[in-house]
Amino acid sequence: MYTTINEDGILNNYAAEPQMYYAEYPAIWEQRRYVLQGLFATLIVTTLVLVGLNVS
Repeated sequence: MYTTINEDGILNNYAAEPQMYYAEYPAIWEQRRYVLQGLFATLIVTTLVLVGLNVS
């Protein structure tokens, strides 16, 4: 941890910064899985909305 003291004697603590890295673009099989997850989530939400409308 990095600490400094100003002229009034107040301590300032700084956290250690993590190493940066760049995200990698998803592979084609990951992209297909994301599409399937999106379709499944859309189906669930649509079903819940329709059931809610029918009940009320």
